[in-house]
Amino acid sequence: MNDLAGKHIVLGLTGGIACYKAAELCRALIKEGATVQVVMTAAAQQFITPVTMQALSQRPVYDSQWDSRAPNNMAHINLSREADAILIAPCSADFMAKLLHGQADDLLSLMCLARPLDQVPLLLAPAMNREMWAHPATQRNVVQLKADGATVFDVGCGDQACGETGDGRMLEPHELLEDVISFFQPKLLLGQQVLVTAGPTYEAIDPVRGITNLSSGKMGFAIARAAHEAGAAVTLVAGPVHLPTPRGVHRVNVTSAQNMLAAAVDYAQKATIFVATAAVADWRPALAAEQKIKKDGSGVVPTLSFVENPDILATLAQSLRAQSGDLFCVGFAAESQDLLANAQAKRLRKGVPLLVGNIGPATFGQDDNALLLVQASGVQELARESKINLARKLIAHISIKTRARGQNDKN
Repeated sequence: MNDLAGKHIVLGLTGGIACYKAAELCRALIKEGATVQVVMTAAAQQFITPVTMQALSQRPVYDSQWDSRAPNNMAHINLSREADAILIAPCSADFMAKLLHGQADDLLSLMCLARPLDQVPLLLAPAMNREMWAHPATQRNVVQLKADGATVFDVGCGDQACGETGDGRMLEPHELLEDVISFFQPKLLLGQQVLVTAGPTYEAIDPVRGITNLSSGKMGFAIARAAHEAGAAVTLVAGPVHLPTPRGVHRVNVTSAQNMLAAAVDYAQKATIFVATAAVADWRPALAAEQKIKKDGSGVVPTLSFVENPDILATLAQSLRAQSGDLFCVGFAAESQDLLANAQAKRLRKGVPLLVGNIGPATFGQDDNALLLVQASGVQELARESKINLARKLIAHISIKTRARGQNDKN
């Protein structure tokens, strides 16, 4: 199922060159399952036509509080009551000031003022020149709008239509889509600090060769995204993968198992939940050559000796914070056979309350997966589906376990 299936979004456009992005945003929302009703200010129509937005949304565009299509001539009431959220993108500095003061002199501002505050959230995607964004008046308005209950998304940084460079750009459509999806996810981990390791490690043989594995990092990145959606502050320690960082997640790039251990130990000092999805190399060359090892035609194959890498999961699971209940540790096991037996043995060996098993060759590089949740109380299967949906289910399961653990600690 699409992430926004069943959601009805009123997409408001105010005056700004970023209106061209609203066209792609409208398409993206619909592709994700939402229905979209576009409302435009007069200023917005200077940048993009209602015809364009009507074609994309497949609905007539509203642009006037005097629109006679509404039988009761109250479009500002009708449109707001139908919405699951009102999203203003782009939201100009002028329109933010209007919202702050409750000024309602056009359909869009009337609708925002008339919406039921406890039922229809207001989401704002600011878009303006860097100086306008940095101005104290705008920053005061942002603070007050958030205090009044509006969700104000971040702005982007980069080239602006005026020729200047800096903060103030409206986020790209795919970024706003991810933020909107995240907004609707239940905040099950609000107040938690989550640490996730993801991807493979790379153990150097020489400057151009190394040992690694087939892990793509997709499952770990999905878990980091799902944890952020659930309201947690998330740090993602990632091995060498080519994946975009999930919105709102702090990413730390590492290469080797030793690099990953150092980063994980550091960030675990403040974490409350640790999810070890990384496929860490079990061994590394005892000594990496300083120069490329070259064959000399003799037919003699160089001998490599190996040493065992540190066990990141066991190290953190056996730390004082884990033993005191301040750090809830979740392990992953990527197996090629005998998943249940191997996962159960690994959970006991690592000393973690929850071990998540999967068949590695069946999931490496794929966008879907199937998981086996192994814990002292029993085993639960999560059937094959997209990794992001599995990640959300796993996060929901972790939230239940951590709440139960907290209650037991209080008792």
